[in-house]
Amino acid sequence: MKKYTLYLLVGLSAAMTACNDADNPPMVSLGIDDAYYVARMQKLPLSPALTGERYSWKIDGKEVSTDRNYIFMERTEGVYQLSFDIIDPESPFHHDFTVTVMREEIEYSPYIAKVLEYCPAPGQFVNEMPLYEEGDTYADMLKKAEESISGTNDVMISLGAYGGYVTFAFDHTVVNVPGERDIRIWGNSFYELTDPTHPGGSAEPGIVMVSYDTNCNGLPDDPWYELAGSDYANPLTRHRYTITYSCPDPAKEPVPDESGYLNDTTYIPWVDSDGQTGYVARNIFHDQEYWPGWVDSDKLHFSGTCLPPNAVDRSGNGSYFILYCFDWGYADNHPNDQVDPNTFDIAWAVDEFGNHVDLPGADFVRVYTAENQYCGWLGETSTEICRAQDLHITQDLPQP
Repeated sequence: MKKYTLYLLVGLSAAMTACNDADNPPMVSLGIDDAYYVARMQKLPLSPALTGERYSWKIDGKEVSTDRNYIFMERTEGVYQLSFDIIDPESPFHHDFTVTVMREEIEYSPYIAKVLEYCPAPGQFVNEMPLYEEGDTYADMLKKAEESISGTNDVMISLGAYGGYVTFAFDHTVVNVPGERDIRIWGNSFYELTDPTHPGGSAEPGIVMVSYDTNCNGLPDDPWYELAGSDYANPLTRHRYTITYSCPDPAKEPVPDESGYLNDTTYIPWVDSDGQTGYVARNIFHDQEYWPGWVDSDKLHFSGTCLPPNAVDRSGNGSYFILYCFDWGYADNHPNDQVDPNTFDIAWAVDEFGNHVDLPGADFVRVYTAENQYCGWLGETSTEICRAQDLHITQDLPQP
């Protein structure tokens, strides 16, 4: 059996070999140093150069991973004792090292730091919230969306009809703290007062998804997981639902309805994965184009979970719709002063088949409109948001 002298050198990805004899054993880099220093809520990727049958990473004696590569991240300052073991009958290896978690040099913000994607579906508030101006590019609209909802800004953006979404990030990883809600999101839902026993009014629920930056490249290109809300298992909820919108034909003759509120009931056609077809109608209250002005494509595709309809025409003649609230787990579903229904737990994360996923935290958050529903003169059901917060970092909001 060969003998090895192990040198713990940072950043080497391959073994360095010397003369292969008893007096000069080959030098091999493990790729892990004896000590590291990292800010809280920031990731430290650890990747050994050596391989074996099995692996074990431990923090303070407790095993935290059996993968070859491990990402260390903690929200609490202190010195952490780590160990790494290669479990192999021919070449076992054990290494102890420390990670010192320090407070960040620049204090983290609890609010949104960056908007990475803004992709609304067609809707009556699209091109208005935020405002599209002739010649604006996607980059321009992304900047406008970021200026609207980042920090303590409180300017509503609309996600349009079903599937439209926004993706944002904080200036740190939001840690999944056991037993605690992790994120709060603000919308513009409100209650109507005629039926206080059954909360409803203008609930336009948006599904929340999270992603952990496992490849540590700062981009939202890792797997996404839905935070399963109260109606995830509802038999009327449709999973892996898709919809395609077609750009409106400017030469098409408008088809108004008898109410006088809708001036084109066949404005933007759509088809979904259930084989259903329909339209995003145009109303007299919003006369701008509903198709995102910066989008060149004549088709828009969205997919995800579609919640059961929540709107009821209480008047019977289309004049008074109530959009009832789901219990919990959706953005823009209850008024902002209802704190608990507007907070979210990363521990609710599930994969596309509904299997629970244990995430250390969330680097990226996505919200998308979860209803494919049209409510007469009220228009399409569209999720709006204006702010989000990491609940583990406290900071007072500015007073009006």
